[in-house]
Amino acid sequence: MVVKRYRGNPVLTKTDIPYPVETVHNAGMTKFGDTYLMLFRSHLRIGRCVLGLARSDDGFSFRADPQPFMEPAKNGLFAKYEEYGVEDPRICFIDEEYLITYSAYSRYGVRIGLAKTKDWKTVERVAFITEPDTRNVVIFPRKFGGLYARLDRPHTEITPWPIYISYSPDLVFWGKSEPVLFPQKYHWTEMKVGPGATPIKTDRGWLNIFHGVFKTMDGGIYRLGVALHDLNDPSRLVGVSDEWILQPEDPWEVTGYVHNVVFTCGAIPENDGTIKIYWGGADTVMCAGVAAIDELVDICLKNPVGE
Repeated sequence: MVVKRYRGNPVLTKTDIPYPVETVHNAGMTKFGDTYLMLFRSHLRIGRCVLGLARSDDGFSFRADPQPFMEPAKNGLFAKYEEYGVEDPRICFIDEEYLITYSAYSRYGVRIGLAKTKDWKTVERVAFITEPDTRNVVIFPRKFGGLYARLDRPHTEITPWPIYISYSPDLVFWGKSEPVLFPQKYHWTEMKVGPGATPIKTDRGWLNIFHGVFKTMDGGIYRLGVALHDLNDPSRLVGVSDEWILQPEDPWEVTGYVHNVVFTCGAIPENDGTIKIYWGGADTVMCAGVAAIDELVDICLKNPVGE
């Protein structure tokens, strides 16, 4: 088993939240000093989403803050594009601050907002960094040739849902976009792929934990896979594992708000060579597991797509 599930899963559910929510899922992850932070998505009882914050000393036992960390803006440009909720955050620590990318939903579709914080007490919205319809933006935690880089997933039926890479001099204006990872025919990624956790730097490349979806008669099945990007040119794929590393198996992954889903927005590398991976189960609860970074890299290189 590539990813060893934590025996105490799920690690966070709606009953752990001190304000009324119906789900806890799809959380961005980071460390703030020695504290693990989980920035999770929750459906309110009106059906729209906010982002809550939970903290842990060991990466498994989380306690939620008493109030949401981010709610849809009430005024101005951000309110216009967040009226239906904020969802699926990712976190990138770069330039001594934490960048948060999140999906903003409104009558105009879904686009990605960028916010930032240094203290995890206050948050500043920066800009919307995509047009509709784009989801799943993760920013690399270093620059390439003086430019920030990100992976994203435009929402299109023409070339179904590949992962793109884009670059920016200032985090606001993005371009030089090109596709880097495509769904594969009659494969667990056939319907779509999307970037999941913030890329992890290894000595053999950037580890990208992504999701893939396979359409069945009973709807889509969301699984997790891994890809490896070149350390100096992240638009170049070094290898993509042909097999998934995690699929829905536990009851809270198979059944829930959206059944048959494991969906990651965050992972945290540890000094012992392991990585803690966090995923939403069935869009209802948060789960955790541990994998060896070298093993994830190996399966990208030794069992690549198409071979």
